Amino acid sequence: MAELFTHILTAYVLATLLSWRYEWLTPQFVTVAMVGAMIPDLNRLELLLPADLLTAVLGVPFDWGAFHVLGGSLVAVAIGTLLAPPAYRRRAGALLLLGMASHHALDLLLLTPSGYADAVRWPITGSHPPSPGLYLSTDRWPALCSAVLAAGVWYARSQR
Repeated sequence: MAELFTHILTAYVLATLLSWRYEWLTPQFVTVAMVGAMIPDLNRLELLLPADLLTAVLGVPFDWGAFHVLGGSLVAVAIGTLLAPPAYRRRAGALLLLGMASHHALDLLLLTPSGYADAVRWPITGSHPPSPGLYLSTDRWPALCSAVLAAGVWYARSQR
């Protein structure tokens, strides 16, 4: 859970910093970026609805893991963008993309046994980029760092 918290707070920090530059980026749109940061972790829905069950119900092959790669995340961003009112689609799409991209960027820094990150850029390429191995997904310190940064940005925003 600390990893999801880190992703959400990172998107909050990025979107809030951008809101200081762009007037249209209101707190409601900051929330959209935070939702975008959760898109790759939709694969965790496997815990509630197993892929085998969905394959049987839908009659087509299904895999939750597709959300945790670039291709599946982009499809989810596109669907989320289409769900936004037409007047806000461009903004919503950009912020969903920002949140999703920040999530994938942080995941590229994970420590893995092989020393290589997951193939997060699939379907563009199936390569596994080398990972600097900065932290484990179970570490608490990235969540603490992102919480401190988010608190600082929140305080600075409240003083503006």
